Amino acid sequence: MSSILIVDDEPAIRSSLGGVLRDEGYTVEAVDSGEACLERLSRQPYDVVVLDIWLPRMDGLATLTRMREREIDAEVVIISGHGSVEAAVRAIKMGAFDFVEKPISIEKIGLVIRNALRQRRLQAENLALRAKVDAQHTMVGESHAMTRLRDQIAMAAPSNGRVLIFGENGTGKELVARNIHAMSRRRAAPFVEVNCAAIPEELIESELFGHVRGAFTGATDNKAGLFETADGGTVFLDEVGELPSGVQAKLLRVLENGEVQRVGSLEPRKVDVRLIAATNRDLRNEVAAGRFRNDLYYRLNIAEVTLPPLRDRREDIPYLTASFVRSFAQRFAKPLVGLTPAAERMLAGAPWDGNVRQLRNVLERACILADGEFVSEADLAGLLHQQARTVQAAPVRPARSTLDMVGVDGPAPLVEIEREHIVRTLEQVRGNKAVAARLLGISRRAFYRQLERHGLHTRIPMGDRRSDVEMAAVEQMS
Repeated sequence: MSSILIVDDEPAIRSSLGGVLRDEGYTVEAVDSGEACLERLSRQPYDVVVLDIWLPRMDGLATLTRMREREIDAEVVIISGHGSVEAAVRAIKMGAFDFVEKPISIEKIGLVIRNALRQRRLQAENLALRAKVDAQHTMVGESHAMTRLRDQIAMAAPSNGRVLIFGENGTGKELVARNIHAMSRRRAAPFVEVNCAAIPEELIESELFGHVRGAFTGATDNKAGLFETADGGTVFLDEVGELPSGVQAKLLRVLENGEVQRVGSLEPRKVDVRLIAATNRDLRNEVAAGRFRNDLYYRLNIAEVTLPPLRDRREDIPYLTASFVRSFAQRFAKPLVGLTPAAERMLAGAPWDGNVRQLRNVLERACILADGEFVSEADLAGLLHQQARTVQAAPVRPARSTLDMVGVDGPAPLVEIEREHIVRTLEQVRGNKAVAARLLGISRRAFYRQLERHGLHTRIPMGDRRSDVEMAAVEQMS
């Protein structure tokens, strides 16, 4: 229920207006002075303050000034029996929502208060959405590499210079680009992302620079390109190394002249954009091989930011894990609070060739599977196995507890962790292969392949072996 505070030195106004607003379903309180208003606001929040200008000692405009100094965010509706355009303008400039003259029209004051409450709700929704977006773009980690990366971003962001971001797939190049934009003078303007590898070669010039009607088959209307869309803001060219040579030449002209030319048009159009580019390739090698223009490379590389792979900042894995689990728990409406110690050690020992993106995907699927407050070994084992298929198998050492697999020599190989987990799972289910496969989240045939891979197939009783045809039938029924 919305709350309203009436501030007026006339008892009749406080009584009559308060009664009408209570009948509308609002919670209403009333005071007779600016000092009493500020004292009441210090003790509890109100959604709307209906404030008379002419008050004894501290008038309404002075009271409004004090409210804003104290960052009280209630919507303020000014009322006065001596209304003037000058007073109304002053009140609005000072942050009042609206101005209503006395004698007060019940219909008008009701409409103004409803509009004020609607404005307040919209502001709250906007703040919530902004907080959600900011949380998604927060850079997580306390390692030396992340501290250095934040320092690089802080130095590059305030300038208007172009930035070239290097990093493997999944290291967070887009996240860095968004942080640079958010910390720049262009943060209120558009941020336009372009994945150069995802746009067909024959369309990328039109997407970037626009086209005019009739420029090519299918061009039925004039279309602004993404550079025009981002005018005043930032363009982020992800995978810039994938740009065709012809588009590279046109991009170079844009950077030199600040002009774009739509496909099929001879008229140049001025654009003011900051360019951030990213790549997972070594562009120096691409330049040497003749696949990337040397002059464009130096135009892009005014400031250079290199992202560390996750394997070089393993101390950040617990921070990333906590952030992801918290996010997925909210999304999936689950009571998850973290990982078991054994599950954390499994993550610490994984190779993470796909970096943070791979870690996030594994945890998302594990959170879906998890039952209870903690993501366990069993929730991760099958998922980590899928990630480990490209990892070269290491010699099998004697089995030991997963909890002991991080020692002075660093994390144990993932193959060893996986083997130990299979053995422990089999022990828990007393050798029942079908139940073990279900616990690991994989098919029975895939489980048998794991047993073969880890040299555990000799543990399978003869009566438990099946032909390929029987195995296929079992999998179809499961």
